[in-house]
Amino acid sequence: SLVNKTKFVPLPPLCSPDILGFNLIFLSRDATFLSVCILILQNLMNSRCDVAVSQSDIRINICMKQGLLPSLEDLLFYTIAEGQEKIPVHKFITALKSTGLRTSDPRLKECMDMLRLTLQTTSDGVMLDKDLFKKCVQSNIVLLTQAFRRKFVIPDFMSFTSHIDELFESAKKQSGGQVADYIPQLAKFSPDLWGVSLCTVDGQRHSVGDTKVPFCLQSCVKPLKYAVAVNDLGTEYVHRYVGKEPSGLRFNKLFLNEDDRPHNPMVNAGAIVITSLIKVKRSHLYLKTFFLFRFQSERESGDRNFAIGYYLKEKKCFPEGTDMVAILDFYFQLCSIEVTCESASVMAATLANGGFCPITGERVLSPESVRNTLSLMHSCGMYDFSGQFAFHVGLPAKSGVAGGILLVVPNVMGLMCWSPPLDKMGNSVKGIHFCHELVSLCNFHNYDNLRHFAKKLDPRREGGDQRVKSVINLLFAAYTGDVSALRRFALSGMDMEQRDYDSRTALHVAAAEGHVEVVTFLLEACKVNPFPKDRWNNTPMDEALHFGHHDVFKILQEFQIQYTPPEDSSDGKENQTVHKNLDGLL
Repeated sequence: SLVNKTKFVPLPPLCSPDILGFNLIFLSRDATFLSVCILILQNLMNSRCDVAVSQSDIRINICMKQGLLPSLEDLLFYTIAEGQEKIPVHKFITALKSTGLRTSDPRLKECMDMLRLTLQTTSDGVMLDKDLFKKCVQSNIVLLTQAFRRKFVIPDFMSFTSHIDELFESAKKQSGGQVADYIPQLAKFSPDLWGVSLCTVDGQRHSVGDTKVPFCLQSCVKPLKYAVAVNDLGTEYVHRYVGKEPSGLRFNKLFLNEDDRPHNPMVNAGAIVITSLIKVKRSHLYLKTFFLFRFQSERESGDRNFAIGYYLKEKKCFPEGTDMVAILDFYFQLCSIEVTCESASVMAATLANGGFCPITGERVLSPESVRNTLSLMHSCGMYDFSGQFAFHVGLPAKSGVAGGILLVVPNVMGLMCWSPPLDKMGNSVKGIHFCHELVSLCNFHNYDNLRHFAKKLDPRREGGDQRVKSVINLLFAAYTGDVSALRRFALSGMDMEQRDYDSRTALHVAAAEGHVEVVTFLLEACKVNPFPKDRWNNTPMDEALHFGHHDVFKILQEFQIQYTPPEDSSDGKENQTVHKNLDGLL
């Protein structure tokens, strides 16, 4: 019944490759689909039945009665243990943090609670054997497997964050700018404060600098309340009251468009009108989080906004029956909501993730509201600097006079940069420099991926260093005869036929060294090509014959006769690799 309610799973048959596909469990990011897969696999394991799956002439025979199917917990243990029988707790935590996940992540609560309980109740509290490890991770196995198999949006998170730290230090050297003083509470911030936090759409997080110091959102709240209004009321209704065009004027001008509406929701007039549209029942959600003294300071120095409010009232820009003074109070309260760089980066990441909070999985905003919000942030979000920012940085962003810049890299991550000193346009000096440098380094600009464009770092791709390390580990395991390591590589989905700079494979190396068990494992379990040629046109059989390993030569000769080359297909190479590895290991 659960499967029938899930649009992601084609029916029938129940045991189709789309449901039981081994690789899909690791690669899919859809939580519902993953849950269905896990439930079905668990039911099949409990029934101890035989299951056969066919797809593109690939047949996987899963012998459940013999207990040969490795669980996801087993695969994760093999990945982290690196051939050892136990995993030190600190090694697991360190490896977890290197993926970008935090131990405080709400999605890992069950795992962390169980880990703490295990440490308190076991004599060898600092080491986890396979059974203890499985007990700790089983509740969050899908998320952990994605993390350790580098299936997050930024695979090499440690390398990426090292670049972020360098950009942070570069921006830290920027001087100039003035802390906003027209609101007395803002003038109290030190000009030396500087912090950057990021959160990816997969919940990977990184912070550097003064990221735990609270500050007010100010104008950074404008895109958020516009998104809430569109989410609740719809685009058509909201834009009866506010336009979509950049104004070309100062953000606090008493000026409307030709239809007597505010130009867009990112200027003060538009933000005040949007505030009047937000449902009254939502107001209690914000009243708990605004900072009272800054609200009072903002209200006392808000003569310009009161003037805008009365002007909007005179032009009948509010819905009928609106209490303008109450709306202005609510507007000041929203501007006075306190955040830190860390919490605001999750807000930005929610926009980057299409309205889903990346660390809870909860849908907060509709796709329509997110799309509209990002469009307006791109064209109108940076005050009078919006055009230049769109030209040079090419990403949706919103700045505020408290020194914050809410930056969104769609489908990748959200960032909050905060430094109180502002330039003459009202934007953070250090924040603007950081955004420029980020786009200069990474291909995040909206048009960086055009053909023939200069190549930049793409943190969404797995780096060459990791591929080199993968080849070295594979060939070294073949050289030393380490079947345990090779089994772990195969279980983790590694391509067991990858080559070095001389086009030599693990089978070449194992044949040259005379490791019968390794050769047998690669041929029988991993089903590698028995006669690949290196740069000198030598095959593994040639290597075995040259070094006098006749047992290996005989094995290769037998498999060469039986081997049937696979049909060439560009579709799903990694899927085929993992299916082949699993089939052989079973």
